Amino acid sequence: MSQQPYYLRAGTFAQRLNGVVGSLARHGVSLLGSAEMSVRGRRSGRLQRIPVNPHRHGGDRYLVSARGHSQWVRNMRAAGGGELKVGRRVHVFTATEIADDKQKVRILRAYLKRWGWEVNQYFQGVTVKSTDAELLAACPDHPVFRITVRS
Repeated sequence: MSQQPYYLRAGTFAQRLNGVVGSLARHGVSLLGSAEMSVRGRRSGRLQRIPVNPHRHGGDRYLVSARGHSQWVRNMRAAGGGELKVGRRVHVFTATEIADDKQKVRILRAYLKRWGWEVNQYFQGVTVKSTDAELLAACPDHPVFRITVRS
């Protein structure tokens, strides 16, 4: 029997909060670097919107799925990119999923250092203070995409 990939669905409160944060980003208010991401739905073909925390590390930008193999992750794998929006600024990007777990460990540690206060509860006990081995064990549960903004 195959095990389902980790995915922690957002509850009602989190969905409402996401709606508020996304609306703020659409209207030009970024909370600590948040943006609204749009990615084309793999089945519907419609743009799906969700607030995200784009993360800079080592000169590159990344999107980390704290909640696991979510719908936006599945859509991103199919679409290969999307848009980040804050107010009138729209950045079209391509996305490449990071497959190298050693690289993901460094990105996840930096991400948790920056955003842990918000996302630690989704990482099942893994924090910025976790060992490399603990972060390595969490890698399969948290997809990471390098994003490249098109000029």
